[in-house]
Amino acid sequence: MTSSAQSASPARDEVRARAHVMPFGAAITRGGVHFRLWAPDVEKIDLHLIDGPVLPMSREEGGWHHLVSAEAKAGTRYAFRLPDGLEVPDPASRYQPSDVHGPSEVLDPSTYPWRDNDWRGRPWHEAVIYEMHVGTFTPEGTFAAAAQKLDALAELGITAVEIMPLADFPGRRNWGYDGTLLFAPEAAYGRPEDLKAFVEAAHARGIMVLLDVVYNHFGPDGNYLPVYVPRFFTERHHTPWGAAVNYDGADALPVRAFVIHNALYWIEEFHLDGLRLDAVQAIKDDSGEHLLDELARHLRTDNPDRPIHLILENEENDAARLEGDLPHTFTAQWNDDLHHVLHTAVTGEAEAYYGDYAGDMDKRLRAIAEGFAFQGEMMHHRGSERGTPSAHLPPTAFVSFTQNHDQIGNRAFGERLSALAPAPAVRAASALVLLAPQIPMLFMGEEWAASSPFLFFCDFTGDLADAVRRGRRAEFAKFSAFRDPARAAAIPDPLDVSTFRASTLDWSEIARAPHAEVRDWYRRILAVRREKVVPLIPAITAGGAGRIVRGQGIEVRWQAGGKELELMANLSADPVAGFAPSTGETLWTEGWFDGERAGPWSVRWTLR
Repeated sequence: MTSSAQSASPARDEVRARAHVMPFGAAITRGGVHFRLWAPDVEKIDLHLIDGPVLPMSREEGGWHHLVSAEAKAGTRYAFRLPDGLEVPDPASRYQPSDVHGPSEVLDPSTYPWRDNDWRGRPWHEAVIYEMHVGTFTPEGTFAAAAQKLDALAELGITAVEIMPLADFPGRRNWGYDGTLLFAPEAAYGRPEDLKAFVEAAHARGIMVLLDVVYNHFGPDGNYLPVYVPRFFTERHHTPWGAAVNYDGADALPVRAFVIHNALYWIEEFHLDGLRLDAVQAIKDDSGEHLLDELARHLRTDNPDRPIHLILENEENDAARLEGDLPHTFTAQWNDDLHHVLHTAVTGEAEAYYGDYAGDMDKRLRAIAEGFAFQGEMMHHRGSERGTPSAHLPPTAFVSFTQNHDQIGNRAFGERLSALAPAPAVRAASALVLLAPQIPMLFMGEEWAASSPFLFFCDFTGDLADAVRRGRRAEFAKFSAFRDPARAAAIPDPLDVSTFRASTLDWSEIARAPHAEVRDWYRRILAVRREKVVPLIPAITAGGAGRIVRGQGIEVRWQAGGKELELMANLSADPVAGFAPSTGETLWTEGWFDGERAGPWSVRWTLR
């Protein structure tokens, strides 16, 4: 490996049978466990082997502290002791059995008996993604319990699971975006071996596993890096969470290596198929090679034997990160624009950022046909121009959805779309997403119109907990629905365990009406996607061409190597006339079409 990743890659035939090698953390060697920590601002650091001795570490060039201990082994718990006596976990800890403030545990990843060594992934165009929060996906909230539901996902037609962030967070309840120990899978969900068992169980069913990772900030509780290595962060850039991670300053090389190795670690040590990178617009980097480019390059060149899928969340709608050839190009981006045009159509909501989309048929057409609704225009909600042209990109550059964790959970009461819009409207919007040549994504429970909300929850204590409560109330104070103090007081407390429990899926619903019928609808339409649409997608190399029909309808056509995939959609409560006659094979009809007229909430897909 070159540049900031700094360590030699193991041979390809060894990667799947050994730990990912990195220049920090705890690694088992023939002479014992080698501990290594970057702390350039501290002259002396000791290693405390819990239930054992306190051992002085040696300081070497570049601010690295290291020690090889023959007394340590797999299972040994340890912490680093600073000169003032404070003991901190290993920032590269592979497991935190006692949460983010407790000691780390030495692991020997090479002992896991992998059984998926023939797995070589799936091509991206076959992806049907299922976003999952492990803690609320099942009543048990564990990797092992989630694995028991994989047969149900495979039967539904899911080909990829996207897990919300797993980096160890404080407490036992969190969405995952407050993680502080990036290499340690959250202990509330199980041990790292349990996550590996989940991954190989998914692969055995033909399901890829993607992981949401957060490289734009660290959580507010349990992040000890500012205490002993303040240069890990920089005041040169700021983010919504404060000082930015230092990816481009004078001391940025070890910081960049830390994050790049983290990405490689998830792919190589856990056999994951890809990553979803959270809010990359907040990853600030003015260096010659942006961290995102370096990260993508390493992931692809170090793992050439299988596809590595890299998905962005990027508020800037920057098509440049989705253009060009591998290895630095990203596979796709979450398309919030498409969500927003569909959500405003079926719910009528128009507050906050929805105001920039509500009733705007030009943006609706553009998002459906080309990807980004904003391609350089002024977005009034943010007060600046947003986006770049995207019609030249293949539809697979966009991940489309009618629901996700943000768009549900950032609502005051966490309502799913099925609780906000009529069932025919939800089916119409879903039929549009699920049969389009973009990559569709469902949020867990969407496939049976789960009655449980998905609320914002966390497990902080003390002043931080109070600040989160106040912030949650203040966040909604500007909305007209919460000007009534009684209504505002009814917003669920994110710190109360009942908020977390209310967000847990009730799997017994899938056997009862109306949920069983909804799930069958999703199963049938995904079968049509698999059989009729997926084979066309590799030939669709750019966005579609379309028109607005009588101010309410949409027609879009995508060219697919001599064939044409056609969408006709009326996402309104009134019939619309003026659609072109359809002469091709009808793949799916939602609602009704009669000649040139489309009924309320009607969608038709044809192939000709």
